[in-house]
Amino acid sequence: MELLRLIITFLAALVRSRAQLALEHLALRQQLAILKRERPRPRLKLRDRLFWVALSRWFGGWRSCLLLVRPETVCRWHRQAFRSFWRWKSRRGRPRIDRELRDLIGRLAVENPLWGVPRIRAELKLLGYRVCQATIRKYLAAAPRGPRKPTSQSWRTFWKNHPTNLAAIDFFVVPTVRFSLLYVFLVLSPDRRRVVHFGVTANPSAQWTANQLVEAFPYDTAPKYLVRDNDGIYGEVFRKRMKALNIEEVPISPRSPWQNPYVERLIGTIRRELLNHVIVLSEAHLKRLLTEFFRYYHEARTHMALDDNAPIPRDVEPPERGKVVCTPYLGGLHHRYSRAA
Repeated sequence: MELLRLIITFLAALVRSRAQLALEHLALRQQLAILKRERPRPRLKLRDRLFWVALSRWFGGWRSCLLLVRPETVCRWHRQAFRSFWRWKSRRGRPRIDRELRDLIGRLAVENPLWGVPRIRAELKLLGYRVCQATIRKYLAAAPRGPRKPTSQSWRTFWKNHPTNLAAIDFFVVPTVRFSLLYVFLVLSPDRRRVVHFGVTANPSAQWTANQLVEAFPYDTAPKYLVRDNDGIYGEVFRKRMKALNIEEVPISPRSPWQNPYVERLIGTIRRELLNHVIVLSEAHLKRLLTEFFRYYHEARTHMALDDNAPIPRDVEPPERGKVVCTPYLGGLHHRYSRAA
């Protein structure tokens, strides 16, 4: 209403004489001077500020009419209005890219930990996506990353790149009928899940473990890498023997058995398929049981990771070869089925 009243007053002033306008102008200024002396000063509302901001754009002499506020205040109001306008206009932020592209950025970063933002951008460009590096950094910062460092390869990649030049070792404990403990040392070749060597003792030592390593790899059969845990038994004697065999040790992180998965899985298989079903009487008895089990493990037992075949590959036997016959292992605890010629 006040603004409407001002507009009506302005239109009425257009038809008044110059003398009347001068007297009215003088009267208004005298009243404004009285208002200016008030303490506290009158507070201007938002519509008052917008009026002066608009007037400053269309009326060059607006500074001479100001009494309640200073010209700098009107300029500050203009800047605030400008910021508020653009804050409202950009309230939704930059438009997000498609979900498919966001997932692809995260996938490229996870599957290629050695790649940086420029490499990811180049790969996306070749796939038909034009994305700036700032956008890629934005979504990489929000994407979940694995526990490993971005510049390191995963253990899965390491195992896949060195299957024929790699061996894994570990110990596990077996209780006997007299409640004593026997220690089994395993050496596994992960390429075909073959047990290269095993040893059984009641008193393991670093010297005994080093000798087992020599028995497992005679002549020039030693692998390039040997994965082990951080057991204290792999001490100075063991390391010297590895160095003499030109083997590079790859210790896993503390309390991280998942980094040595194949031998850990083998130990679980031995417990589930053998030790949970027998009572070990002595060291010699355990050696006989493990020898028979590993014969079954290599010759008969199938593995999903080996295309449902055995470590020593078995031929497919079609029905025309004859009837199915059974070969027992471990007294009938396990069996192998084949066709009689």
